Amino acid sequence: MRVLARAFALMGRERDGLRQPGNDQPTGIALLLLAVLGFTLMDATAKALTQDYHPVQVVWTRFVGNLMIFAVIFRGRLLVQLRTRQPGMQFARALMQLASVGLFFTSLQFIGLAEATAIMDINPVLITLGAALFLGERIGPRRIAGIAAALVGAMLIIRPSPGVFEVAALLPLAGAFTYAAGALLTRMVRSDSVATSVTWSAVVGTVATSLLVPFLWQPVARGDLWLFLALALFGTLSQWFLVRAFSMAEAGALAPFGYTGLLWAGVWGWLFFGQFPDLWTIGGAAIIVAAGLYVWSREAQAAKAKE
Repeated sequence: MRVLARAFALMGRERDGLRQPGNDQPTGIALLLLAVLGFTLMDATAKALTQDYHPVQVVWTRFVGNLMIFAVIFRGRLLVQLRTRQPGMQFARALMQLASVGLFFTSLQFIGLAEATAIMDINPVLITLGAALFLGERIGPRRIAGIAAALVGAMLIIRPSPGVFEVAALLPLAGAFTYAAGALLTRMVRSDSVATSVTWSAVVGTVATSLLVPFLWQPVARGDLWLFLALALFGTLSQWFLVRAFSMAEAGALAPFGYTGLLWAGVWGWLFFGQFPDLWTIGGAAIIVAAGLYVWSREAQAAKAKE
């Protein structure tokens, strides 16, 4: 999930001394749990909206809502938050985040919330793999085995076989790869603050979707206005809880709790859409969680060894 992937992405920043989290682990965990709850509610809202509206319109609402709320929070400092020494990297990172949101929201038109969330949850191990391939970080055979296990879990959910395979299941898989790419780019813009990164995401996402949404706009029913508002609020508040969580506690301590999103996704899928994950999805998700936690434990051990 995005929350867990952020934990993996920030572990490297903490090792380099570029981010100094607090030591209030209980508060950090509580804030992370709120962030996870909010993000899954945002996803459930997006699923409800994509049944009647084009995904681009829903994604546009998500980013425009973020930008408007950030404008209120930062006020006259919004443009200041965009200052960076690496605009190209920030632009690419923001595009990757936009792609991951767009792919995930689009998949919700066709597959269950729990299935899409479980497949997206392979992104932490993809970050570990990408860090080894592109950033020169060393990984041993045990972490490679964990990465392979997570991919096997995703294949169990997707089940690429005749009569079972759902093409739409490839969308969150692609979203996991683009999110991992964005997380790796986050490691490469270490000199920028979290506020700068989230502002770039909001601005780039707003501008890019605003170029497309006039051609795909569908009139919004009055009864759906509150859903669009809820989507923006859930996304922004969850992002705020997430940032606060990482400022209160170390990413390594928070990482395991990101997987609670799978439980919430299953609950919202059953409660709001009458969709309950089948045994293949439950089994695949269990493998992904186990593999992710194993890779996280190896990351934590490696981080301690470098201290």
